Amino acid sequence: MAVRQRGAAGTKAQEKRTQDISPHGIGDSEERSKATQSSSPARIWIKVLSGLVSLACLIYVARSLLFNGESNSQPPSKTTTAKRLPYELAIRPIAKHPVFDADEEKLQAVLEAFDDSWAGYVEDAFGFDEYHPLTKEGSNFSKDGGVGYFIVDVLDMLLLTDRRKEYERARDWVRDELRWSDKSGKFSVFETTIRTLGGLLSAHALCGGSDPSQASPLCAPSDADLFLEKALDLAEHLRPAFEATKTGMPLREIDFATGEVFADVDNNGAASLAEVATVQLEFKYLAHLTGDDTWWHLAERPMQALLSSTRQAGLEGILPIFISPSTAEFYMSEIRLGSRGDSYYEYLIKQYLQTNRTESIYNDMYRGAVQGIKRRLIKTSKSRKPPLLFVAEIGLRRLSPQDSKPSFVTVPKQDHLVCFIGGSLMLGAVYSGDPRRPGAGRPEGDFHTMDASSLHRAGAAYPPSSLAALSRLSATSLEDWSLGSELTKTCVTTYRETSTGLSPEIAMFRQDGDGVDDRLGEDWYIKKSLSKWQPLIDARNILRPETVESLYIAFHLTGDPIYRQWGWEIFMAFRDVARVPDGHKSGRAGVYAGISDVNADPKDPKFLRENKMETFWLAETLKYLYLLFASQDKVPLDRWVFNTEAHPLPVFEPHFDTHVA
Repeated sequence: MAVRQRGAAGTKAQEKRTQDISPHGIGDSEERSKATQSSSPARIWIKVLSGLVSLACLIYVARSLLFNGESNSQPPSKTTTAKRLPYELAIRPIAKHPVFDADEEKLQAVLEAFDDSWAGYVEDAFGFDEYHPLTKEGSNFSKDGGVGYFIVDVLDMLLLTDRRKEYERARDWVRDELRWSDKSGKFSVFETTIRTLGGLLSAHALCGGSDPSQASPLCAPSDADLFLEKALDLAEHLRPAFEATKTGMPLREIDFATGEVFADVDNNGAASLAEVATVQLEFKYLAHLTGDDTWWHLAERPMQALLSSTRQAGLEGILPIFISPSTAEFYMSEIRLGSRGDSYYEYLIKQYLQTNRTESIYNDMYRGAVQGIKRRLIKTSKSRKPPLLFVAEIGLRRLSPQDSKPSFVTVPKQDHLVCFIGGSLMLGAVYSGDPRRPGAGRPEGDFHTMDASSLHRAGAAYPPSSLAALSRLSATSLEDWSLGSELTKTCVTTYRETSTGLSPEIAMFRQDGDGVDDRLGEDWYIKKSLSKWQPLIDARNILRPETVESLYIAFHLTGDPIYRQWGWEIFMAFRDVARVPDGHKSGRAGVYAGISDVNADPKDPKFLRENKMETFWLAETLKYLYLLFASQDKVPLDRWVFNTEAHPLPVFEPHFDTHVA
C-alpha cells in the first residue's frame, strides 16, 4: 500500500538524489545567506510578539490580583498517583477552572457528526480498511481482508465518547476477525504502527491496562488483555522490517503472511524521515507494558542512527526528508515540516514527555530542531500588517534532471500537515526542560498560560496564580510560545479566507518580487493546475486534523475561548461543505468526504467530492474537536501523550535506560 502522502509528491526527476551530504553542503551556500537575511523580519515579529505576551501576562496578573479577589486564587490541584504509577509526575497538571468546562451544545454537534460518519462506515464497509462514501463501499489493501486500519483507528474514540454498542461490535471484530499471519500483500510499516499498533495500545490503556481504576465503564474485564495480546502479535509481525537493516531503520513495507520486507522502490530505496522516526511512542509503551527491552531497543536504534548521522553531516537540527535505511546517510533532498518530514519533529518533544521528562536527549534534539526551524524556515508574508508567519521549505534547484550538485532554495510553501507545529511549539514552551537539571526548562508547579489576544476579553476568568508562571518562562520558551500561537493563527487564516471555509492541502505565500499575479492573493494563494486536465491537488481538503489539533492544545494550555471559537468555525465549515447529502438507511444526516477545491461553490452541480472518508477524520479530526469542547479532565495533557494518529498513550516512568546519546 502507499504511505499516506502528507503533501504533494514530487516528480521522479525531482526525487533523484545524491547521497551523503557534506557538513558544509547546506551551511556555506549563497542561498543560506539570502535565507538568513530574508528571515530577519520574521525574527523581529517573533520577538515583538513574545514581548507582548510578557506584557500581557504582567498586566493580567496585576488586574486579577487587584479585582478578582480570592475566587480565582485557589491552590493548584495535586497529582493523584495511579496504582501503577508510584512516582511523582514531572509534568504537573493544569489547575482546574470553570473556563475548561465542557461546551455541551458544541460537543453534541461534534458527536452527531461522529455518529453519522461511523454509522455510514458500519452500514457500507464494516471490517474494510478504507471507506468510499460516494459509492457506499469499502476496500482493503489485500485480497485476504482487512488489517484493522479503520476499526482499530477509531476504537479509542468509541471509548472516549461512551458509544457502548458501537464499541462492543468493534471489539468483537478485533477479537474474532483481526489477524495478520494470513494477510499477504505490501503493508506500510509506518501506517500500521501509528494506526493499528497505536490504536490497540491506546484501547488497552483506556480499558485500564496502566491503571485499572481509570478503566472505561464500557470495557469488559478481559478487554485490556485482549488489546495487549493483539498489539504484541502485531509487533512481532512488524519486527522483520526493523531487523532487515543494520541501522535498525525499518524498511517501508512488509508482507505479514511471509515476513518479506520491501524498500521504497519509488524513491530508489530511500526511507523518509517521518517513517523511520514515528514509531517510537508505540514501541516504547509496548516495552513498558511487557518489560521486554526488545521493543525498547527497536524504537531506539533508528533514533541513534539519525542522531549520529545528523552530527556527522553537521546539520542544524532540521533534516533532509530522505535517508538510506541501510547506512543512515542522508540523501540530498528537501527539508520540510510537511510530507515525509512532519512527525519526526512532532515525536521529539513527545518522546521526552512520554517518559516523564527523563530522557533529556530528546529534549535536546527538540530544542535543536526548533532553533533550526526558527533560523531557516520561519518567513513572513508579503503585504499584511502584521504579516502572517509561516513555515517555508528548503527545496533543491537543478539545472537539469541529471544535475548532481543542485543549489538550495527557499520555497514559500506550507502544507496543511505543517499546522501541527503551532501546538507542538506551545506544548514544548510549557513542558520542555529537564526537571532533574536545576534551572532548566520551566519553573516547577502547576502551569497555565494566556495568549496576548486574551487581554481584551475583560470578563474572562483565568487563574492568576497559574498565569504568573508565564512571566517565569525563559526568553526562548516565550519566543517559542509566541511563534506557536502565530503559526496557529496563520493556519486558521487559510480556513477563514476560502469560499468554503476549509483550508487547502497546500498554501503558497507571497514574497516580494515573486512575480505572482496579485489577483491570486496579496498574502497567500493556492497554486493553479498546469492544465485544465490536471486535478487541483493543492486546492483539495481531505478532512485533515492538524489545525484543530493545535487549537485543542492551545485551548487546554490557555483557556482562551478564541481557540474554541476558531474550532467551531472550522467544524461548521466541514458540516456545511464536506457532508455528503445522501443519508443512511438508519436515517442519519450523512457521512463526510473530502472536497476537490476549497474555493469552489458547493451549490454548483459540478462541485467535486472525493470518494473517500479518511480514517483520520474520525480518529483525529473529530477526536480533537470533541476534546476541544469537552472538559479538561477527559484526557489530561499532564498524563497522556497523543501519537501522530491521535491515539492517547499514558505518561510513564521507563524501566529501561536510554542508549541514545
